[in-house]
Amino acid sequence: QVQLVESGGGLVQTGGSLRLSCAASGRTFSTYTMGWSRQAPGKGCDRVAASHWSSSSIYYGESVKGRFTISRDNAVNTVTLQMNSLKPEDTAVYYCAASRFWPATTVRSYGYWGQGAQVTVSS
Repeated sequence: QVQLVESGGGLVQTGGSLRLSCAASGRTFSTYTMGWSRQAPGKGCDRVAASHWSSSSIYYGESVKGRFTISRDNAVNTVTLQMNSLKPEDTAVYYCAASRFWPATTVRSYGYWGQGAQVTVSS
């Protein structure tokens, strides 16, 4: 069982940066794929980034490549998403999620979800 709590969302102007953090409980955090997904108003949930438990493999969605960076620290059960060069189309609720699988190619691959953090990018 893994419980996830996000923090760090907010309002930023176009071109700005935000950092999302996710604190996880559970002794087996280091064995899970950790990812970030987002859901914009009126749209489906899309994968943004994911990290293999060892950080040896990383996935980024096409729309965020080169701008977002996912990292994890298994020693303190945290995963972060550094978001740079933000655009209005990045506005969404961002969810931290955990999966027992790699590659976790769909949002359905994730069995544990945080409560979500709102990110709003103004133009």
